[in-house]
Amino acid sequence: MRKNWLFLLVISATIAILAACSSSDAANNAEADGQDKVLQYQSVPGSVYYPELAEALGYLGDIKLEKVSDQVGGPESIQLTATGEIDFGFAFNGAIIKSYAQGVKIKSVVASYGSDENTFGGYYTLEGSGIKTAKDLIGKKVGVNTLGAQNEFIIKQFLRDGGLTEEEISHVELVVIPSASAEQILRAGQVDVVSLGGIGRDRALENGGLHLLFRDIDLFGEFTAGEYFFTEKYIKENPDTVKTFVEGVAKAIEWARTTPREEVIAKFEEIVSAREGNETTENLKYWKSTGIAEEGGVIAEKEFQVWIDWLVKSGEIKEGQVKVEDLYTNEFNPYAK
Repeated sequence: MRKNWLFLLVISATIAILAACSSSDAANNAEADGQDKVLQYQSVPGSVYYPELAEALGYLGDIKLEKVSDQVGGPESIQLTATGEIDFGFAFNGAIIKSYAQGVKIKSVVASYGSDENTFGGYYTLEGSGIKTAKDLIGKKVGVNTLGAQNEFIIKQFLRDGGLTEEEISHVELVVIPSASAEQILRAGQVDVVSLGGIGRDRALENGGLHLLFRDIDLFGEFTAGEYFFTEKYIKENPDTVKTFVEGVAKAIEWARTTPREEVIAKFEEIVSAREGNETTENLKYWKSTGIAEEGGVIAEKEFQVWIDWLVKSGEIKEGQVKVEDLYTNEFNPYAK
């Protein structure tokens, strides 16, 4: 009896020790396998991005967003994501392609914005400026939010379609200006043309005195213009986080696409009003549509291929230098067929 008791005591102690070791190993493994749950990002005051909408709607699960700064433009967003200063960014597809060609290994995972009949980039002059054609822009200044991004691509295409030579195009000066001040800068005569889109465009048109020179959809039709992206390294290290993010953003895009406009605006106002800093909600009333072409922000190959072809034709990248399949993935998007 005593031997049996001692035997059972030894077995129990051994099991306890093994269980403790197992628990310790499991804890260590859980810590080693832990994925990022707080995503640093940029946004613009008074605006609502789809990850922010997803968080407000409860679509991001245990993921939290942490804004670190205001966004200036796509190229900066790419740079900050590539260096790890933010976890995800978004940019125009052409800028993403150029960066990838230069060795910046980012991968797009879900659409972020686009152009349609309700939400588009329009290029405006003042009434009476005399600017009506591409040739009228020779020697003029065009305000853009940043160089090397969507505005520059669109403007150059308009000039080429208008019959200008590359030499003539070089005499159209692109001037970097803050998007939020574009209307005021145009009215002050500091530039001759500005790009106005969505909320900013409708507000400016209400004030009158502007002439539409052309729209981006006049050149390229309705299209998804940019995507949210992570670095390839981040996706590899945090696949579950990226999956949750993409699913949440995709659902938020569909919510915005299918919910009555007044309800979407009300939700945007609620999100902005809850922030610190007394951000204005005035511009949100001009929101009309997502502009995103595909259901759930699914990425279509053509949205990248058109800009790859454009960059090759312009001599900015070489044929075959960038493969479209390397630029994006739909594997995390539940709306992908």
